[in-house]
Amino acid sequence: MMRTANPTLKPFSEPMRWADLDQAEARVTSMTMQGTAVKTGILLAVCAASAVISFGWASTGSAMATPALWGGLAVGLILALAISFKPRMAPFLAPLYAVAEGGLLGVISFYAAQFVGSKTGGGTDMNVIFQAVTLTFGIMAAMLIGYASGVLRLGSVAKKMVIGATAGIALTYLLSMMLPMFGVRIPGIFGSGPIGIGFSLFVIVLASLNLSLDFELIQKGVQSQAPKFMEWYGGFALLTTLVWLYIEILRLLMKLANRD
Repeated sequence: MMRTANPTLKPFSEPMRWADLDQAEARVTSMTMQGTAVKTGILLAVCAASAVISFGWASTGSAMATPALWGGLAVGLILALAISFKPRMAPFLAPLYAVAEGGLLGVISFYAAQFVGSKTGGGTDMNVIFQAVTLTFGIMAAMLIGYASGVLRLGSVAKKMVIGATAGIALTYLLSMMLPMFGVRIPGIFGSGPIGIGFSLFVIVLASLNLSLDFELIQKGVQSQAPKFMEWYGGFALLTTLVWLYIEILRLLMKLANRD
């Protein structure tokens, strides 16, 4: 059974020991693709609503913007870990996670729009947010169609490469946050030069491939008759990957604007 570097999907990558959860529950109310799609839609709607609110706070200079940014980051991380270790809590914690991530994304999106606008001389450039959202869901739709048609199915070696690269990117970002405390910065990859843009493109491709792994692992959960609460867990996992993808696309657009 394939294992994944994405901690949110760990329960799907373990051997299917659903007897440890409750086989009776799994037989009567098992996970379905349709149910997972509905739960994912709900979480995306909650995240979007929260993002609109926090964007409004940031755009009006409200004191709530800073708590939304850092609180969303910290609370989102704590909730993600809690859900990952206790999947049964997903129906209760996943909506809260969506609220936290929305608060984070709203403020980040406003700052990105301001940055791009300052480079183009057009004030706050809302177009960059529209582009990032469109590209994010466009990629998700393409990956879903590709996976459903059998065109985008990764082999065992490719899966291991994607998982290893994902772990490497996570470590790189962790180091990028810690090293400046000691006066050290990772050169190139976060800049707007060719290396930085190439790095962003690589990460976007990697995040997109993680969507394919998400689809496969969720499908295995359905086939194994996982308990109904795993629909919320699957939605939470997909939201996590989509948030990552959106942020990376937004980062790339900012780098491109900085080159003009």
